Amino acid sequence: MRRALAAAMRDAVRSGRLAPGTRLPSSRQLAADLGLARNTVADAYGDLVAEGWLTARRGSGTRVADRTITRPVSVRSSAQPPGEPCYDLIPGNPDLTAFPRAAWLRATRRALAAAPDDAFGYGDPRGRPELRAALADHLARARGVYTSPEHILICAGISHGLQILSKVLAGRGARNVAVESYGPDRHRGLLAAAGLETLSLPLDTHGTYPVPPDGTDTVLLTPAHQFPVGTTLQRDRRTAVVDWARRTGGLVLEDDYDGEFRFDHQSVGALQGLAPDCVVYLGTASQTLAPGLRLAWMALPPTLAEEAVAAKGQTDSSEVLSQLAMAEFITSGAYSRHVRAARRRYRDRRDSLVTALGQHAPKVRVTGTAAGLHTVLSLPPGTEQRVLQSATRQGLKVAGLSRYRHARSLHVMADAIVVGYGVPSDAVWPQALSALMRILS
Repeated sequence: MRRALAAAMRDAVRSGRLAPGTRLPSSRQLAADLGLARNTVADAYGDLVAEGWLTARRGSGTRVADRTITRPVSVRSSAQPPGEPCYDLIPGNPDLTAFPRAAWLRATRRALAAAPDDAFGYGDPRGRPELRAALADHLARARGVYTSPEHILICAGISHGLQILSKVLAGRGARNVAVESYGPDRHRGLLAAAGLETLSLPLDTHGTYPVPPDGTDTVLLTPAHQFPVGTTLQRDRRTAVVDWARRTGGLVLEDDYDGEFRFDHQSVGALQGLAPDCVVYLGTASQTLAPGLRLAWMALPPTLAEEAVAAKGQTDSSEVLSQLAMAEFITSGAYSRHVRAARRRYRDRRDSLVTALGQHAPKVRVTGTAAGLHTVLSLPPGTEQRVLQSATRQGLKVAGLSRYRHARSLHVMADAIVVGYGVPSDAVWPQALSALMRILS
């Protein structure tokens, strides 16, 4: 175990998952987290200190040493074309190297020890009651969502939630859903697969105008941080779409994909808090923690809850141990602490991006910087495709704004790229940022 632990830590340092200067847990804490003897951890630390991977000083703990890592040269297969991107700046994912492994392991152990025997059966299709109760409390405090545990439905992602809602809407005889003129094409595809036509909402200098034309059944919005443009739905427009829903009996679907990551001002509360009877709130752990957990949730109007449960099916499709761990993670306060730390990390990356643009590409206009894990960089007319080609040559994977445009949108935004700063690790981000500046300067 000593050799295996030392080897795992060497690999973490080599790969950049443990950046130079990172303070490691004490041997006592890490031993408790991993279920090992303290001497095993202490001996592994000692080996790595002797080899120069770590430093240990009285009073400052054990840290990753500041050293030059010789990385293995990757050999491209014949199927990999030259210029294959090595820095992923596509928006929509977090830094997976920052997943709180030790804290999650502690939560998993506590949850597993406390779980009742029936937790390992087929379970309630709504999801584990422990998680639904924890979410009802957390969402009320953090996002202003007004709901109860019995009206929360656990699902395997926002896309899964939209699939469930599409079945409900189709079953009710709905024919269409109005969506933002720029947004994720996969969501439009899910709705279309259920036989629902997607109508493009108008867009102006203040963002999306959310009140749809007559005959619209449902509206899908990202009010807190429009994806991908980055605007926040203004107060009068929030009120207007709620009034539309109450007047017509329509439904509003609120995709709050990154609502907990607001940097410069107090968080914008969820639209659902204004009208719990006609707004479905969709949230996810995919950006705050990791998409691999397959954990998301919907806060449903009471009149819709049973139909959504029936559309989901009679067995719970989200793995029970992750649900129990997430419930413990929330109730212990570990989730809030993790979100605060992640918010600081991503704010620092946002700030470094804005500073670098001011120094190297001052003519590039930056928008959508108040929240989330991405921003939009405006380009000169007619240059979007050329910039994307240049990015590929620099080893950058970025998205053009045009890829998110609804095919029938009457509004065409200026050329731009959408830069996600969530995916690169802390060790890799400076190189990715330098490559981005080379194509923009």
